[in-house]
Amino acid sequence: MASVLQFSRNTKAYLQMGAEVWELPILDGFSFSQATNASEITLNEAANAAGVSRRARQMFTDSYAPAEWSFTTYIRPNGGADGAAGLGAIEEALWANMISGNQAYNELTGAFTEGVSKATANTTVFDFTNSNKTTLGTFTLWMVLGACATDPATASFTEAQGQTVYKISNAVTNSASIDFDIEGIAQITWAGFGSLVEDKTDVVEGSGGWPDVTGGGSNNLITTGIDSSGNFIRNRLTSLAVSGDLGGGNTAYSLVLTGGSLTIENNLTFLTPETLCSINQPLGHITGSRSISGNFTCYLDAEGDSSAQLFQDILAADTLVTNVMSVSFGIGGAASPSCTIVMPRCHLEVPAHSIEDVISVETTFHALPSSLDLADELTITYLGQ
Repeated sequence: MASVLQFSRNTKAYLQMGAEVWELPILDGFSFSQATNASEITLNEAANAAGVSRRARQMFTDSYAPAEWSFTTYIRPNGGADGAAGLGAIEEALWANMISGNQAYNELTGAFTEGVSKATANTTVFDFTNSNKTTLGTFTLWMVLGACATDPATASFTEAQGQTVYKISNAVTNSASIDFDIEGIAQITWAGFGSLVEDKTDVVEGSGGWPDVTGGGSNNLITTGIDSSGNFIRNRLTSLAVSGDLGGGNTAYSLVLTGGSLTIENNLTFLTPETLCSINQPLGHITGSRSISGNFTCYLDAEGDSSAQLFQDILAADTLVTNVMSVSFGIGGAASPSCTIVMPRCHLEVPAHSIEDVISVETTFHALPSSLDLADELTITYLGQ
């Protein structure tokens, strides 16, 4: 029998919550893996009368380390409806599980339990108000190798069809990173953990954890917007707004973005028991401190209230141990499709000069809540067509 090789470009990813499955179009460069935690026992003794010393060692597998996964998706707001409330984005389920615990989805209304608001047919708001939880939403992540030749509404994946399927159970999103490459298309790099990576030989509809995606309801396999070419966002259209009081009154700085990034970290920890005489598996996760930070770069411009002025004002504000500035990115501009990221309270570090053909400055920011009891550092708004 001829060998069957799998290629990364023939891979599809699916996110499952209960009976609903979202297809996630991912980019090249994805990864998933799981390692083991082992103990090494060595001998350290002197020689016997014959000049012989035992130098052997023994290995014990203690536990499985948490599974790790990462992939990149484009930011793709939707204008079409999936349920009464509409599906705000192809990657909506990833955001929903990252910003809240005990997340659930209602297939009749198209709504998640917390953190996702759809005020209008084309506007979806993701906020972190309910993210002060000890655990976040979990899901099952399916990585199907060799799936490109399979119809999206397939009921099964099998070796006979040339597919290899990996199931990552109890998956949770740890971080999301947005890179403002002005020459590219807006995208998010997601990374997270899971309890176990399983090789599923044959995944048939209604068994092995794969739900009834064709007969259980109209929304069971959600692919809204995947085939659209009108929901991609061009980074070059992105605007940057920075304003605040650095000691000389409230100032709105005129800055033109040349690059930057934003990273949201949940700083998760997976808990694993340490029982002897067994290979322990990760039980689940707990959240750590939430960290929202990033940087933006601009050309060094001496025009009034531009980047040179921002540098000067931050240096002059030597009595402000925490400066409070509003930073917002309008990814893709004001028209749809677009994505707006608003951080009303950011602490800005002193900009660093970058010596290139055109001198530029890079400013690092840290989004902060209005109170240690709240989670209002960030609001993300998608505008679909």
